[in-house]
Formats: sequence, C-alpha cells, structure tokens
Amino acid sequence: MDSRYKLFKSKIGNSRKVNNLNHNIMEERKDFLKEERQQEWRSELRKSIKAKERTDIPRVKMLEQDPFERAKNSAEVNQGLTEDMAFKEARRCLDCADPTCISGCPVGINIPKFIKRIESGDILEAAKVLKETNALPAVCGRVCPQEVQCEINCFYVQKLKKDPVAIGFLERFAADYERNSGKMSVPEVLERNGVKVGIIGSGPSGLAVAGDMIKWGYDVTVFEALHEIGGVLKYGIPEFRLPNEVVDVEIDNLRKMGVKFEINFIVGKTATVDDLKADGFEVFFVGSGAGLPNFMNIPGENYTGIFSSNEYLTRVNLMNAADEEYDTPVFSGKKVAVIGGGNTAMDSVRTSKRLGADNSMIIYRRSIEEMPARVEEVHHAQEEGIEFMNLNSPLEYFADDKGRVRSMKLQKMRLGEPDSSGRRRPIPIEGSEYMVDVDTVIVAIGVSPNPLIPSSMPELKMSDWGTIIVNKETMESSIPGVFAGGDIVRGGATVILAMGDGRKAAAGMHEYLKKNVLKK
Repeated sequence: MDSRYKLFKSKIGNSRKVNNLNHNIMEERKDFLKEERQQEWRSELRKSIKAKERTDIPRVKMLEQDPFERAKNSAEVNQGLTEDMAFKEARRCLDCADPTCISGCPVGINIPKFIKRIESGDILEAAKVLKETNALPAVCGRVCPQEVQCEINCFYVQKLKKDPVAIGFLERFAADYERNSGKMSVPEVLERNGVKVGIIGSGPSGLAVAGDMIKWGYDVTVFEALHEIGGVLKYGIPEFRLPNEVVDVEIDNLRKMGVKFEINFIVGKTATVDDLKADGFEVFFVGSGAGLPNFMNIPGENYTGIFSSNEYLTRVNLMNAADEEYDTPVFSGKKVAVIGGGNTAMDSVRTSKRLGADNSMIIYRRSIEEMPARVEEVHHAQEEGIEFMNLNSPLEYFADDKGRVRSMKLQKMRLGEPDSSGRRRPIPIEGSEYMVDVDTVIVAIGVSPNPLIPSSMPELKMSDWGTIIVNKETMESSIPGVFAGGDIVRGGATVILAMGDGRKAAAGMHEYLKKNVLKK
C-alpha cells in the first residue's frame, strides 16, 4: 500500500467525523486525490486519448443469461464483462480533476484510480485499489445500486447528460479477475496491539468494521448467530444475483487478514455483552440486522402457504430447500403472489419462478415507477415473465378446508399526492375489489430490527421503531464502547449503506479505543 495513502487513511481513521469531515481533513483529502491524479502513469494515460474520443464511446452492456433459460436455473444472471469490454469502458472515464463520483460512494472508493488501473492493463492493481476502502468489492459490484450513488454523480450524467461510466460493472470485473487469477491480494495490517474487538453479526456492516479494525492492528472476532458467515448476503440474496462462492472468497480474505469468526453464537443468549467484556473485549459493534419480518395484519394472513420473504429466501438460499438432496421443506406452488415492490420482493418472485411456478405475480399498491426495487431487477423480472399487478393491495386471504391459502381479495388503488416518502400516496378505489387464485403468498413489505440484542441490554436507548439510537458522526450508542450500524440502526439499508455505517463506526471505535484503552 502506498505510504502516502497509509498516512492519509490514518488521519481519516482517527477522525470522529468520517463522512462529514471537517474542513481541514476535507482539504487534505482533495490534496491527496489531486496528488494521486498527477502521478506520471495517470497523466500519460489521460494524454493518450482525446476527451472527445472518450466521450464518444458508448456505455458497455452487461452480458446476461437468456431470460427463458435463466428462469429455469439458479446460475448468475449477469455474466460479467470480457477484458476487451472492460478496457473499452475504462477508456470512457475522463479521470476528472474533481471526481464527483467518489462523493456518491458510501465507502469512499478511489473510483478514477481503480478504473485507470484497468485501462492501463494492470487489473490486479485495480483490485488492490478497491480493497483499500472496500472489504467486499465483488459483492458490491453485483448488488450495490450504483445508479443512484456513484454513477449518478458521474461527470457524464451531471454535465454531458449521457450514460455514466459503468462503475459497478468495472468494480465487479476487477474483483472477479483477481479471484479467477489465483493471485488474491491480502490488504496489509498493522502490528497487533492485543486489544479485543467484538462484532455482533456478520452482515455487510459487521464485515466492513472487521475489515478496517483488523487493518489497524486490533484483535477482531465476529459473532454470527447462524451456521454460515455473511448475514443477509447469504440468506437474503439469491444465487442468481449473488453467488455464495463470491461471498465466501471475500470472507476468506478477511480470515487471511486475521479476522476470527464464531458461528452459532447468539450474543444475548450464548453469552451476553457483559460476559464478553469479562473475557477481555473492550469495544463492540452491533450489526445484527433487521430479521423480524413485517406483515400487513389482514384476515387470513396466518394460513398455510403464506410466508414472510425472510423465511422463504432463507429456506432456499441458506438451507438449500430447492436441492432435492436436502430435507429443508419449502412449498412454492404454481400460482405465487409476492406482496411488495422492493429488491426483496423481486428476489422472492424470481425465486418462485425458478422453483416451478406457472404464474409468479408482484402485487404492489403503487405504480411501477414508484417501486423501490432497482430498475435492473424490475427489468430482469419482466424479461423472465413475472406478472406485475401494480396499483393493487390485498385485503384478505381465503383457504381450503385444510387451511391452505387458495385465493386472495385485492383492491385496486389510485395515486394521490406525494406522502412523506416523496412517492405518490396510494388511495383505495371503493367498490374495486376482486378475487385472484393463489396457492402461495410471500409477504415482502419490509423488516424490523432484530430485538434480541436490545432486549439483553436494557440500558440501550432505542427509537420508537426498535432501532438503536446512535451518534450519527461516530455510530456510538448510548452505552460507551458499544457502536451500531446497518439495519439495526436504519431499519432497512442497502448493502453499501450498511458498509458505509460500518466504516464510520470503525473510525469511531478506533478513536474511542485510542482515548480509553490504548493510552493506558
């Protein structure tokens, strides 16, 4: 790792305001990025092609499985870029003097630098750049909504009104290239200081904390309640979007850095935080997620055949219910309705199609334009034959004489004025009710934070929504030395926002330990 980068990163890490840097740190950051940009190899690369020629190159299109074929298998839909495609796309990047794309990245990746490494042909170095600030580049390259983060801040969008550089595609390409090369780099770590750090939950926020804290020399242990490491990356996202193998490789890299993992360990049951303190742990990060599913509480919602999306996806993704060699039961019928319009709803309905449904339907009370799911996921679902029943909301479920759901009553909706979310409010249309036959219903209308950790720490201040209240600058909770981030704080977050919380919390934890432990 570049020594100047180490120095800069140390200063950032010691700040209590990681994402809201004070003026001096912000200026240092700008100076650092400017100095990086002025390195000879990048200057020569910029001069090699005129800007007009770069902007005339059309944005690359991701290689994909055929929709008809992929709807019958669990293989990854997006197939990645070839080297030629990635090189051509990297040439589009103008290596801006003011890289606005970086401001849209919650984990602060030096985006122009890794893209220019690809253009120069040094793809392994591009992967190293990614791992300077992102513990999970292959994951983020697949599931992060770059279109509303780094890419929307790209110069092409902001000034040229053109398609942005495909930052996400290139991130995935560099990470996959390194993995397939057999030459995985392991980020450098400082000499061990012996201070024990406990991370509760192995989802994206916890893994981000682990990645930063281990680099700073701490003794890091991640406690996971389930039998697999990865949290929502494993149980919540299907293989056709995020293969488990990809997650495992990035977790293995954290192991090589020195992170320890304890599975089947429920903090609050197996051991309390006080027990862990007695074992020498000095600081904690709570990233236990939002595993409590929400329901609509309408008549018939407890009938057999009605699942939460959490249960449905966990059975299939983590417990191999779709594999005949496993005993995990799951019923996915021929007429499947998924209630909701987010990414989890898309994952659920597309999974049902792959499990043999004749008709897989999305029931969503707003229009398709208001759906919170990624545009790419909606597009893929449409290609795969998913039926979108927008402006509809379920009122009641009906069962056969064995208690199994057989039909549902829907009510049509119309859109009114925008509500607090900024989306137009759905308004029921009187007298528009009608019946639809179903044999499986999956409810994907959101989740609530896991209450186990808070219930074991009564002094922890919580919001009315069951989330942990934290200092937004440091992510420290009301209990000194206990930090939190991700879904347990936000109530629901994307992978990359959770990782951003993790990196901010790691900086806060580092500062806390310097003041309260390391100075002793």
